[in-house]
Order: sequence, then structure tokens, then C-alpha cells
Amino acid sequence: MSLTSILSAEAIENAVKDCQAPDSFCYKKFFQLCGLSSKTPQEVKDVFRILDEDNSGFIEESELKYFLQRFVPGARTLSEAEIKSFVSAADEDSDGRIGADGVYLIS
Repeated sequence: MSLTSILSAEAIENAVKDCQAPDSFCYKKFFQLCGLSSKTPQEVKDVFRILDEDNSGFIEESELKYFLQRFVPGARTLSEAEIKSFVSAADEDSDGRIGADGVYLIS
């Protein structure tokens, strides 16, 4: 399964282009632009599994650094401030990582 089997390639490209400038990433806007906000809970979990590179069941800060590159190879990395903001919004139990349910809550 690939991201483009769930989200349109054009929507993904537009979402990544919108946050090309350093420190411009806003997860809510990104999820809206790429179409994730309108997906079913199962589709959101499918995207989560694709983004969970080590298949740990969580997306850790080290994986979030390359979050945009998982959508478009060559995209910029997220800054530490962007990563911290993303984690704090979705980390339900304050363990420093995001579970699938956390992503669904913020998408």
C-alpha cells in the first residue's frame, strides 16, 4: 500500500508545497490540504502504518523529522519546533511518540 492509494498525488504535492518554507508546517493545514482530514478512521490508520517506518505502532520524533519526505521524496525535513508542536498535539500519554489514535484525533 502506498500513500497515493489513499490520498491523491496532486493533493499531497500541494500540501508539501504549502509548507516548503522553514517553520511553516502546520499539521492541521497539511492534513486538510492532502485530504487526510476527510478520510475514514481506517484510512487514517492505513496512512499511519505507512508513516510508521519501524513498524513499532508509534511515530517517534526521529520519524517525524522526515515526515514530509515520506509524502514527497526530496521534501525538507521538519524543524525541532515543528516536531515538538506535532508531538504535543497528538501524544495522548506524554510518552514522546504518537500512536495511531493520536493521529486520528488531530487529522
